Amino acid sequence: MSERSADREVPKAAAGHRGLVLAAAMMATFMTAVETTIVATAMPTIVADLGDFHLFSWVFAAYLLAQAVSIPIYGRLADLYGRKRIFFVGASVFLVGSTLCGFAHGMLSLIAFRALQGIGAGAVQPVAYTIVGDIYSPTERARVQGFLSSVFGCAAVVGPTLGAFLVEHANWSIVFWINLPVGALAFAMLAAFFHERPHPRPPRIDYLASILLMLGGGALMMAMIQGGSLSPWMLAACLTVGTGALAGLVRRERHAQAPMLPFRLWRSPTIALGNAGSFAIGAVMISVGGFLPIYLQGVMGRGAATTGAVLGTMSISWAVASIVAGRVMLRTSYRVSAMIGGAALVLGSVVLIGLTPTRGPLWAGVGALLVGTGMGFCNTTYLVSVQAAAALRDRGAATASTMFMRIVGQSVGAALFGALVNLGLMRHAAQGDVAERLMAPLLRQSLGTAEIMTLTEAMASALRNVHVVGALIGLVVLALATRLPRALSPATLPDEKLSGHSD
Repeated sequence: MSERSADREVPKAAAGHRGLVLAAAMMATFMTAVETTIVATAMPTIVADLGDFHLFSWVFAAYLLAQAVSIPIYGRLADLYGRKRIFFVGASVFLVGSTLCGFAHGMLSLIAFRALQGIGAGAVQPVAYTIVGDIYSPTERARVQGFLSSVFGCAAVVGPTLGAFLVEHANWSIVFWINLPVGALAFAMLAAFFHERPHPRPPRIDYLASILLMLGGGALMMAMIQGGSLSPWMLAACLTVGTGALAGLVRRERHAQAPMLPFRLWRSPTIALGNAGSFAIGAVMISVGGFLPIYLQGVMGRGAATTGAVLGTMSISWAVASIVAGRVMLRTSYRVSAMIGGAALVLGSVVLIGLTPTRGPLWAGVGALLVGTGMGFCNTTYLVSVQAAAALRDRGAATASTMFMRIVGQSVGAALFGALVNLGLMRHAAQGDVAERLMAPLLRQSLGTAEIMTLTEAMASALRNVHVVGALIGLVVLALATRLPRALSPATLPDEKLSGHSD
């Protein structure tokens, strides 16, 4: 059976209930988006209970790795077997993982259950976005996808507050179990209100391609995320295995009847630009979310509450900009909306380049707000434009590819910026672990005024390099935006796109 036989009638929401399907997709997205922020808040308590602090970072890395490598696979399976079926499989795995995390009796078991969570999360978000893309026309999609993107901003604000409340007034296990009622409600609403015609028998799954993708992607992601803590031979092994597996995947996919990664999608300029832009904005996002807190606490000596408030401005502006971007796209074009976002990323990074301890958290908040605005505009614009450019039979894979590229961008950015900071510290300060001495209150109090000044200057200089590179990447995002067709917008696309007509 040829892949083109997967073209079919557009899935529908039950009459008058598209809003409920959208609400279910938003709840499912929130469920996975809030997971990282709420767990991060609870981790000190979890570590105090379970021990093995040296495995702390793996609680997050296992989730991210599993989610990243499974996203493209789920996206393709949703095209071949149906959105609803694959969503239910992924959400079930996620909720089972969440339940088991609450029962973890040690750090190793928690890491294993977090990996299971990540495998399920790889389906929930991209398939939810694809479902919304299926039931709304291109014009409507610009507006509603903005609502979906704004969920991440809300999760970033709600997660830390909710996590702190649950840890203080209940057991840390509730942090994981809070997902269960949300997931159950999303399940029920999609079961009742989202309808798909039975799919024709799809081609057989290429299990070898799936294994190569997970092995290659997982090994390279491991090298990027945990490269600093891996031994040289282990790092070399990850790079070798990852490169070899992905090379084998590309060779196999060229001749596959139903490829897991349909590379032909990249022949569409809109999809290629959208995926490249998603990669770049992922790197800019980590330059703020991952490294601005180090400046606030290590250089300025501020507390966690101040850091949360500054990052909260990015989350809120991201949520608002996501909604505004939908309206801008409709009135102008994808190009204008993406250019606004790229310009905001550059301007925000430039503001952060000029950050000094004397300028205080307000200056940092302005930079974070501008970067959040850029993220909201770019993320929504690229997602909507990629979905519009893909035929119905490929929309799941196209949506997943955009999200996958953003996660890869975050990982590459984390590795790149981490190397920049370490290099900067080695050049300017030879007094041991600078970050640890400045960010640990007891160690900081033991330092003299002159020593603190020397160390903070070294760290500030190293972190400034991160935002310089962030500004350069923002310029790349802006340049990519200018390559989008001048007049292309949701309003100029015919509704026939929904029937499977290719870009």
